[in-house]
Amino acid sequence: MDMSNYVEGFVVAVPTANRETYRQVAADAARLFRKHGALSLVECWGDDVPEGKLTSFPMAVKLKPDETVVFSWIVWPSKAARDQGNAAVMADPDAPKQMPFDGQRMIFGGFTVLVDA
Repeated sequence: MDMSNYVEGFVVAVPTANRETYRQVAADAARLFRKHGALSLVECWGDDVPEGKLTSFPMAVKLKPDETVVFSWIVWPSKAARDQGNAAVMADPDAPKQMPFDGQRMIFGGFTVLVDA
């Protein structure tokens, strides 16, 4: 990854029963984000995500017993490309109208690359 790339990261709680629906929405979203300038999109289904005492992914998304933590990121060429790409995705008629999770509990943010080893 180029050190000038920009990464947008996400953590979300997805109902475990919605795994396949989420996978399909994520695959469709990946095509859409790439169409609008993203270099790559990675979606990871929680497999070993322990509950913490002070902080943890499950605590951060207020994970319910029937949910799984999903960790994902999108790599963009730059922050400007991310800003333009996100606006284009939101305006795209092919953008998903409904997500298979509670978006109010999504954690997200944009990051500059500090180390890429």
